Amino acid sequence: MLMPSLTVHAGGLTLHNPVLLAAGILGTTGASLRRAALAGAGGVVTKSIGSVPREGHPGPTVVGVECGLLNAMGLPNPSYKEFQEEIEIAKTGGVPVIASIFGSSAEEFAKIARGLEPDAFELNLSCPHAEKYGSELGRYPEMVEAVTGAVKAAANVPVWVKLTPNTADIAELGLAAQRGGADAVVAINTLKAMAIDIETGYPILGNRFGGLSGQAIKPVAVRCVYDLASQLEIPVIGVGGVSSWEDAVEMIQAGACAVQVGTALLKGYSVFSEITEGLSRYLERKSLTPEELCGLAGRRK
Repeated sequence: MLMPSLTVHAGGLTLHNPVLLAAGILGTTGASLRRAALAGAGGVVTKSIGSVPREGHPGPTVVGVECGLLNAMGLPNPSYKEFQEEIEIAKTGGVPVIASIFGSSAEEFAKIARGLEPDAFELNLSCPHAEKYGSELGRYPEMVEAVTGAVKAAANVPVWVKLTPNTADIAELGLAAQRGGADAVVAINTLKAMAIDIETGYPILGNRFGGLSGQAIKPVAVRCVYDLASQLEIPVIGVGGVSSWEDAVEMIQAGACAVQVGTALLKGYSVFSEITEGLSRYLERKSLTPEELCGLAGRRK
């Protein structure tokens, strides 16, 4: 019996399967992006790239906690002027390459977008631990709309907007992205969090605060995806705590047309094939297509 097709259309891109590499985990080089593609990812998202080189925050920048990871990298990157070659290497993996970009203004986002040639852009309006960037802009609907519109005007490829969960109403931000012309929204980025060394009383992370990722935030991500999918006309891509095919199914049932995998890469590149194979078996058993699975929970009110 033929296995069901996992091909999906997500925010202007055609993906041979709906499981992508999330931004910020392995996307610092073209080689690591290519390896994720060859391991089974349906698409890959780069580390967030800015207009000038950044070293990021002082260490420690990552700490394991009982429910996931805390990180405060501080958006280290070589600048967009040095990154197009890495994108070209990543494209040899045979799947869409989505460039995650950040800036402090709509104009800076647009300048970066004009200087790169990926298959799509993902606008980082949600990083919780970089001053003047990320969620410091992305918590304001008018800024989300302005940045999205500026990049849409500057780019000739699809534009996705990654939203912060550190807000009272994520749907309000999603609607702002939609008004700005976004082809999709991505939900969610990490939750603002911290850890303290109880022997010294010092915060463990060099930046004091960081972003919590991993399985602990999956219920938050599922709720955000559900809220967005119920109010937006554009697709939603789910991310946050996806580490198994069951997690992927739940996220898709909430309304995600595709999912991204980040912290689960600690288990190795095989996580992509494990999730896609499990998802394929599930769809076969249920006699469903990915499109029929998408948003199933919202139709069962």
